[in-house]
Amino acid sequence: MAWIIAKKLEMTRVIKGDKFVPVTLLQIPELMVVWMKTIERDWYSALIVGVLWKEKELQIKEGNKTLNKSKFEQIEEFEINEWEGQFNVGDKITIDVLDWIEKVEIEWISKWKWFAWAMKRWNFSWGPWRVWSKFHRALGSIGNRKPRRTHKGKKMHGHMGCEKINLKKVPLELVNKEISVIGVRGGVPGGRNSFVNISF
Repeated sequence: MAWIIAKKLEMTRVIKGDKFVPVTLLQIPELMVVWMKTIERDWYSALIVGVLWKEKELQIKEGNKTLNKSKFEQIEEFEINEWEGQFNVGDKITIDVLDWIEKVEIEWISKWKWFAWAMKRWNFSWGPWRVWSKFHRALGSIGNRKPRRTHKGKKMHGHMGCEKINLKKVPLELVNKEISVIGVRGGVPGGRNSFVNISF
C-alpha cells in the first residue's frame, strides 16, 4: 500500500453515462520525500513526505540531506511497503503514481462541530409538533428501572466531530494530470483547503 497527500478543494458533479455522479475534487500538490526511517536506525521503516510551499524553494543539505521543516506546508509519515527502495531523500512524488488506480482509501479528521444536542449528533426524530406538546427536540428517557443507572455508550448530547474517519474502496472518478486534480466519489472528511491522506 502506498500513500500520498492531497488538498481538498470542493464538491461538484460529473456526468458518467446517463447519470450525475457527486465527486470531491482533490488537488495533488508538489510532494517531496523529507526523510526515510530505517529499522537499523529508528527501529521501524517509514517514509516522511512533505508538501512544498509554492513561494519557497528548498535546498537540500549536502551532508545528511535533511530538509528544513519550515519550508513545508504539511508533513506526514507513512509506512514503507511498496515504495521501499523506489524513493530517496529529496525525490518528488507526482500524480503519476495514481496510474491504473481505480479505488483509493481516504483518511483524515472530520470537521469540529462543537457541542451538539442529541438530535443533531445522532439524527434522532422530532417529537409531535403540536401546541400542547413539550417534546419537540428533547432527548427523552435515558434510564432503566433495572439497573438503576444509565448504560455506558448511551447516545446523548456531547462533542461532535473532530474524529478520525477512514473511507475504504472509494472509486476514483476523475484524474486530470494537467492541473494535478483528481475526483473521488462522494464526500471526504475535513473542510476546504485541508489535507487528506490517500492510500492505494
